[in-house]
Amino acid sequence: MACAAVVAGAVRARAELTAAQLAARVDHHYNSLRSLEVHFVQHYDGIGMHRKESGVLLLRRPGRMRWTYTDPDGKLFILDGRDGYFYSPGQSEAQKVSEKKLDDLRSPLRFLLGHTDLEKELSGLTMTPESNGEFVLAGVPKGMEQRVSALKLTVTVDGIIRQMTIQETDGVTNSFDFSGEQGNVPAPASAFAFVPPPGVHVVEGAPPV
Repeated sequence: MACAAVVAGAVRARAELTAAQLAARVDHHYNSLRSLEVHFVQHYDGIGMHRKESGVLLLRRPGRMRWTYTDPDGKLFILDGRDGYFYSPGQSEAQKVSEKKLDDLRSPLRFLLGHTDLEKELSGLTMTPESNGEFVLAGVPKGMEQRVSALKLTVTVDGIIRQMTIQETDGVTNSFDFSGEQGNVPAPASAFAFVPPPGVHVVEGAPPV
């Protein structure tokens, strides 16, 4: 009987949870972290292309991020707080893009630590329960309405993000599955300094697809 009562209470608490309350849990979880490391699998579908890539994402407050790819091995995206650097193995050039001009849809994640306020950042915020006990928070990022039709975050009841899906207005879908999250890991400044491989030149450019 006691076990049944506990289960019933958990189900009732889950049913009473609102989108705003869950968004606040996500905010609280990530805003309390100084750094974060998580494994990712990225799926890109659109413009006649399907691509699957994976690696490790490292974030550090304020506004620093490093995407180290293991598939394809050697691909790298670094944001040092001022500029973003994109490098693909085998290329003779690395692309440098000012943070102010950065239009890559991964870039909003740089604000995940210490700045998250989902209810204010997403228009039309909704919440949909999943059968596995997780939830999907969805809305349109303010200021990106012309490009993004929906941003969906699959999160746990504790506010941990398991998946981020970005649906663009041109039909492109970009999704990231996250696993193995670790908070407040070592994240030295050197991890966010781009050092070009031998023979690679840094040029001003635009973020690749």
